[in-house]
Amino acid sequence: MLRVTVVGAGGYIGGELLRLLLGHPEIEVAGAVSSRFAGKRIDGVHPNLRSVTDLSFCAAEAVGECDAVFLALPHRVAMTQMDHWIQRSKLVVDMTGDFRLDDTEVFQRYYGEEHLAPQLLADFVPGLPELYRERLRAADLISVPGCMATAGVLALYPLVAHDLIDLRQGAQFDARTGSSGSGATAGPANLHAERSGAMRVFAPTRHRHEAEISRHLGLAAAMTATGVEAVRGVQTIGHATLRPGVDERTVRRAFREQYAKEPFVRVVAHQRGIFRYPEPKILLGSNFCDVGYALDADTGRLTVIGALDNLVKGGAGNALQCFNIRMGLPETLGLTFPGLHPL
Repeated sequence: MLRVTVVGAGGYIGGELLRLLLGHPEIEVAGAVSSRFAGKRIDGVHPNLRSVTDLSFCAAEAVGECDAVFLALPHRVAMTQMDHWIQRSKLVVDMTGDFRLDDTEVFQRYYGEEHLAPQLLADFVPGLPELYRERLRAADLISVPGCMATAGVLALYPLVAHDLIDLRQGAQFDARTGSSGSGATAGPANLHAERSGAMRVFAPTRHRHEAEISRHLGLAAAMTATGVEAVRGVQTIGHATLRPGVDERTVRRAFREQYAKEPFVRVVAHQRGIFRYPEPKILLGSNFCDVGYALDADTGRLTVIGALDNLVKGGAGNALQCFNIRMGLPETLGLTFPGLHPL
C-alpha cells in the first residue's frame, strides 16, 4: 500500500480527495492535515465519509515520511510550506495556484505578489495528463491546473495541436463556475442569500486561469469568469478563428484523433438531444471532461465548449490521475465513477 497525506484536508478539494483516496485499492491515507480541525473526526467535517473512515484530522507536525503528499491549501500558502513537505515525501502534488505558472513576472501580475519559492518553479510538471503524460511518469513535483484552465485548455487543444487555428488572433473564454470553486471559507459574496439566483461576473478581465491557458496553448488568452447558482461544475466557452480552408469535417477529425485514447475526455457535439453539448450537471462526481464545438462556416469563427466537475477533474480527480501515472498504476484506478443522471 502507498501511504499518502492530504494537507488542507478540511476544505472542499481536500474532502473530495479524501473520498477518492479512501476508495483507492492501492492507497492508505496516512494523514489528513488541517490547521482548523486537528483532533476532530474527518466525518464530522465531511459527512459523506461517515462509515468510510474513522480517521481524525491531524497537525502538520504529526506527519512522518510517506509516499506522496497532496497539497489542498489556500493559494499563496503552499509556496511557504513546500520545503517542509519535500522533506517528507519524494512526490508532492500541489493543487493550489502557487506553481502553475513558470514565470515569476506573470505570477506577480496575476496573483499580485512576489513568488516566494521561484527556485522550484522549473521543477514542477503541470498536472494535465492529456498534454504532459510522459513527463508525469518521472515527476517528483506536480502542479495541478485550475479548474477553468483545465476545461479551456482541453476544449481548444486539439485545434492547436493540429495547427487549425490562427494563433495570432488569440482566444477568448467565458467561464461559469459553481460556488464550491470559492472554497469552504468563502466570504459574504458566497452566502446563499447573495448567490441564489445570481449570475455574478467576478472577473471581467485577467482571471488568473487565463495565464495558464496561454502557457499551455501558446497563445494570448482572455477570460471572463462568472459565478452561477450551481454548487459544483465548470463550463468554459471559448472562441477562436480557424485558418482559411479549415472546415467542420477537419475540426471533427482533430477532436476525434486527439482524444481517441484519452480515458477521461469525451467529445460531445451532437445535432440533437438535451445534452448535445458539454454540460457540467451530468459530470458531477466524475473525473470526465466533456469537450465540444460549433462552427460558423460563413465567418470561420469557432466556438469550443468544455465542462467538468471543478472538484474532481478540475482538482482532486486530476491530482489522483497524475498520481496513478507517476506510480505506474492503471491511470483510471479509483476514478471510474461515471456521474449521475438525473440529478
